[in-house]
Amino acid sequence: MARVACMKRLPLARLSDNGMKYLAIDYGEKRTGIAVSDSGGSMAFARTTIHKVTRDGFWKDLLGVIEAEAAEALVVGMPKTADGQDTEIIRQIRNFIASLHRRCDLPVYVMEETLSSFDAELKLRDTKKNRSGLDGAAAAGILESFLNLPEDKRTAA
Repeated sequence: MARVACMKRLPLARLSDNGMKYLAIDYGEKRTGIAVSDSGGSMAFARTTIHKVTRDGFWKDLLGVIEAEAAEALVVGMPKTADGQDTEIIRQIRNFIASLHRRCDLPVYVMEETLSSFDAELKLRDTKKNRSGLDGAAAAGILESFLNLPEDKRTAA
């Protein structure tokens, strides 16, 4: 599959919340939640869920959303275990991030996301919203946590 520019990589001096639009990814083996920030990088909104039917179709859909949303940087959720050990999903997410770097020229950040899906499920249950938005809501939770971090605490992938 060909590499997609996904807009041009920004110089490091530009990587600040001033006018920065982020796209968060809650990667899953079957479904991947997407959330975006406002153009000022201060609020997060659940956007969509990408269902993984084929690998090529998944990448086409994901890169299409990244371009359509005019994202300037990406935030990928990364779970952590209590003992710090790698799990299969952590290895899959690391591989996903490596593939993302090969396919897209945007800066990629990693955000610890333990319990994001659980938190999203609680919020959706409390508001009685349709569970189909769970993955996007989890991505929005990841993005909210990221946006609340001081810039010097953000981890580049």
